[in-house]
Parts: sequence; structure tokens; C-alpha cells
Amino acid sequence: LVWPMGWVSMRRILLRSGEQMTGQTADVVICGAGIAGISAAYHLSVKKGVKNILIVDERPPLTLTSDKSTECYRNWWPGPGDAMVRFMNRSIDLLETMASETGNLFNLNRRGYLFLTADRERADTLSSHAREISHMGAGPLRVHDGRSYVPDYHLSSEHNWEAQPQGADLLLDPTDITSHYPFVTEDVVAALHTRRCGWFSAHQLGMYMLEEALNHGARLIKARVAGVTLRGGRLRAVRIRSSEGDYHVDTDAFVVAAGPYVRDIASMLGVDLPVFNELHVKVGFRDHLGVVPRTAPMMIWSDPVALPWSKDERMELESDSDTRWLLQDFPSGVHFRPEGGADSSVLLMLWTYDVHPVEPVWPPQFDPIYAEVVLRGLSRMIPGLCAYLGRTSRPAVDGGYYCKTRENRPLVGPLPVDGTFIIGALSGFGQMASQAAAELLATHVVGDEPPSYASAFHLARYDDPGYQALLDNSDATDGQL
Repeated sequence: LVWPMGWVSMRRILLRSGEQMTGQTADVVICGAGIAGISAAYHLSVKKGVKNILIVDERPPLTLTSDKSTECYRNWWPGPGDAMVRFMNRSIDLLETMASETGNLFNLNRRGYLFLTADRERADTLSSHAREISHMGAGPLRVHDGRSYVPDYHLSSEHNWEAQPQGADLLLDPTDITSHYPFVTEDVVAALHTRRCGWFSAHQLGMYMLEEALNHGARLIKARVAGVTLRGGRLRAVRIRSSEGDYHVDTDAFVVAAGPYVRDIASMLGVDLPVFNELHVKVGFRDHLGVVPRTAPMMIWSDPVALPWSKDERMELESDSDTRWLLQDFPSGVHFRPEGGADSSVLLMLWTYDVHPVEPVWPPQFDPIYAEVVLRGLSRMIPGLCAYLGRTSRPAVDGGYYCKTRENRPLVGPLPVDGTFIIGALSGFGQMASQAAAELLATHVVGDEPPSYASAFHLARYDDPGYQALLDNSDATDGQL
């Protein structure tokens, strides 16, 4: 495991991780040292002053699913309602504050997300959705159609996240789009550049928060949560299993932050969480020909795609029932972003075309043709990538599990058993949501007044008849790229 940090002593963290328990009590026990658990520990210890926090994980921190992230963020979220936009705006506020306080230790940028389409009808849909999300609080929408005056469209700064535009720019002149992005297909008819979006080094963010939490009294141990003790309908203790055996830790607060295993841990409390897991995969691809500028934003193709195959390839695929599926139309949403600095050639590429629920298995198994499918899909948006078809070096394929609710919104707040809480179902937005989610979790744990959007992420929302009606118009892919 490589820890890319010169600013923190990994040895110090590992030594602390190996310390024996000096007592069998904790103010808060957190199950999970991923981005959710570490963020929760940070906000409880550093921001709320809770000193005796125990973080329990049998793996090194940030190594189950958190390090499988594409490390992106956005405040551009669909409804119904504005809860997700307000929640993400708050999370980005906190990320930006931390970036300012640390000298941008985790390399936050605001290059934006660029959604593109070659379909006139889809362009109208892109426009109407943009107006809706803008009105929810994501920022002003500037329409560049050549017919009315708006301030000139400008590309995003490569590094600087400060003093960048808010909201979004909708470009409806194809010539204007290709003049700014000449590597994009000439078929493009519209582009939506959402601005309060970008990416950062999530691992550096997580390790910074862990170090700060440890400095404020938190402890990290290599162990697993093996059970809980309940009396009178309330949590009394957590049973910890380590290499040296089992022991109980008396505590008044237990936080479930176990990523794809939140349902398993909650079942120890007799709570059945309405969540499931999907396997999501990313590809690290070397663009050694320089087809895509290193300054590009996150780029998303908003149209369905039929993969480009030669006549001979199509005949071969058609002849085998195991490969015939590769001739179907694939869903919209194939996307990529540059990874690394100016001296890097890596693109991170993703396409969520398989969303069936699965049970988490480690290590995950990936379709060997996934990278080829994603590259061919992206070639519809970036024709220059066709130069790599059939001639690519072996790409790096990695991935993890999205833990999701039916409507793709997180679970943050108390569980039905007194003294127990959850920060989970963070789907594919765990890194970007980590700060608002952890802040919200901490307010519940210490009994502070939660923000106005808290009820939208509370488990009790499923008992609300009005919310049940909302579920009929929601989907687990809402807001998902």
C-alpha cells in the first residue's frame, strides 16, 4: 500500500492503530475507517469536541471502497425537491473552507462537468433540467445561443477553485462548442458546463482528517465489530474482535459507517436497512497520443451509444450468444476526466451500464471486456480515441461497491435503537458528500440542532406517507453518472 503523503507521518498513524485499548469505554464507537467513518470522527472530535472516539476497522483506512473513487464533486443534482442541492452545496462549502485552511492540501479544483449531446430533443431536455436545477439553488444558468447577450463563456481554470463561476453555462451553438473543445465530435449540438464541480485528492483529504482526529483524542484500532449489547432498548456496549480475542467496549453512541456492509452491521441491532449494493468499475487509461488536453473538465456523453465495430467484428459478435449483448444500444452517461498533472497522460474512464444489485465480494471481479467497452463508448464523444481501438496497452481496471437506497439518497442520522446512528448509503457520491454527511451525523450524536435538510436523509423518512408517494417517481439511478 502506497501512502502518497509527505505532510503526515504514516508511521505515526500505524503506531497509533496498533495501540492496545487502555480502557474499555468510549464516548463514540465508529464502525468503519472509510471516508464516512473518518469524516464522522473528524467532525465529532475536531468540530464538536468529543474526545474519546474509537474507530474500528480490520483494514487499513480508506482501502475498502473509498480509494476506488473517481474523487469528483458537484452541486448539480436533480429533484424532487432541493434537498440534495442544499446538502451538496454545504458539503462543498466545507471542502472549500478546509482547502483554504490547509493551503489546498488535497488539490481541490473547479474545472466543472461538461455534459454533451448530439440529439436536438435531448438538448431541450438538458436545457429544461438545467433550469430546474438552477432554480433549486445550484447557481445561475447562462444560455449562450448567439441571440441574446450574456457574458462570454470562459473555460475553467486548470487548478484554481477560487473566483470561478457558479451555476452553469448552456452552449447551444455547435461551432462555439467545437471552438472551445476541438477534440469533441462535430455532431455535438449542445453542451452544459456545470461550474461548482471538479475533483480533488480524496486520499489526502481522508488522511488529513484522520490525523486531525487522532490529534484530538480519537483512536484507530485494527479489529472488527462482532456484536452489540442492548438493554432496555438502548445500546450499552460494542463487542470488538481483534487478533487477541474479543472484548466489550462500553459506549453510549455507536456509528455504523461500514460502506457496503452497513446492512450487515445494522442487522446486529435488529434494524433492516433499505439498501443494496452495485459494483462500479473505473479504468485508468494512458492517452499517450495526447488526444484529450490535460486541462479538460469532467466530460459526460448524454446520449445512448451503439458501440463502433467493424463489419467483421459485428459478424463475430453476432455469432456468439455470450457476446451478442455488445451489439445493443448502451445507456447514456459514459464519462472521463484527466488524472494527474501536466506530465501525466492518464484518463479515468467510467460507464455505469450494469446496475443490477449484487452482494459484495472481495476482491471484486471485473468483466475483462469492460475497458474496451468504455473506450469504444467514449470514442462517440471523442473521435480521436478511435486511434486506440485494438491497439491499447493494458489499462488499469479497479472498482468497488456503491451502497444505495432505492431513491439514491444517503442515510444519515439516528437508527431506531437509542444510541445508534448511521452514515451510509453514500452511493457514488461518498467523497463529495462526506463533509455535509459527517457534519449532519455529528449534530445528531451530540444533540445539536440539525440543518433544515436533515429529514430528507433520516431513516424515518420511509414512514412518511408523502415521502412514500415521492418514491413512486424516484429511481436508484437518480443523479448517478
